Amino acid sequence: MDGIKPTRERAAQPDPPPPLEANDQVVIWAGTAGWAVALVVLLIIRDSLPAGQRWWIWTCVCGVVFGLFASWYVPRLKRGRARAASLRGEKAEGGERDQSAPRDSGSNTVSSTETPGRSTRS
Repeated sequence: MDGIKPTRERAAQPDPPPPLEANDQVVIWAGTAGWAVALVVLLIIRDSLPAGQRWWIWTCVCGVVFGLFASWYVPRLKRGRARAASLRGEKAEGGERDQSAPRDSGSNTVSSTETPGRSTRS
């Protein structure tokens, strides 16, 4: 460790900054356009590509197809998440609790809410 001893006390680390919001459609279309440009270039030079490197053409095709799918799917995903969040907010305002009571499934595994390494079951 190059002479540096690990210590139990670490300097207080600042809180991480909040995630940046981006325009999802711009990001998706920029990536799809990049794959489309690469596909066109590879189709133009495909005769000069070695046979073992022609799989890149199909990689670009997949990139374009996934980009088109993402441009359809991501807005629906965001609308669904917003709808679910508003429903949770309505439930919380209505006096209902958002969390359900823990259930005993008979499993001896430790849930993520319990202290790691310690099981409450014997």
